[in-house]
Amino acid sequence: MAMEAEVAFGRNNKAKAAEEGPVEPVSWENVSRFVVGSVERPKSSKRPRSVWGKPAVRVPKGNKDNPVLAPCAFLGSSSVEGLPSRPELTLYEDAEARRLLCYVEEPKEVDGERHHVVRDAQGQIVGTVRRVPPKRPFKHTWRIDQPGQPEIVGRNEWVSGSAGQVAARVAIRATFEAVDGLFFAGTDDKAGSKARSLEWRAGDKVVMTSEGSAQVQIQANWLDRRLAFAFALVGDK
Repeated sequence: MAMEAEVAFGRNNKAKAAEEGPVEPVSWENVSRFVVGSVERPKSSKRPRSVWGKPAVRVPKGNKDNPVLAPCAFLGSSSVEGLPSRPELTLYEDAEARRLLCYVEEPKEVDGERHHVVRDAQGQIVGTVRRVPPKRPFKHTWRIDQPGQPEIVGRNEWVSGSAGQVAARVAIRATFEAVDGLFFAGTDDKAGSKARSLEWRAGDKVVMTSEGSAQVQIQANWLDRRLAFAFALVGDK
């Protein structure tokens, strides 16, 4: 009887997912917040289980009863001949992987730093994500170089800025965590929030913030989103 009930529940869950229909992709150019993962429709008060899709860069949409993580770029699933990038470091605009968006080349060691060059579909350089070795007592830091823009420095957010700025970030974090509870509860993406928080600055301006490698909030409109995606794919290791 229990087995029958479980099978019936699974059937109902699939039927519900089919009823809701596929989640339409959204444009990647102006994304302000994203996660990387496979959960497409997180569980909620009206959805007993999460609905999964293809691994993708996903944007929170919907509301507390019907939260959605809409894809804006899909991760590659197989190697492409002539493309100097692993599938998991390659992004496409479509689920069928026909329209290449960008890719991250294999890292190169340059003066002790690890450089991850990001290129577009035509092979042109979008920018470079650089991992800078640690200086005790801190962990390694990050840099993003985007042509025509100031250098972006990523470091632990709690050692960046004045006491007032840190206090303001605490308040903002509380708001984000409340939203996260709606969108990421019971998904594989939530695990990323346990890693360290980074604040990314160009001079004294905050460009973006990140929770581990999975959740990113962009604040500067001029930042090429593909560089933020690249950091998330590379991972804060």
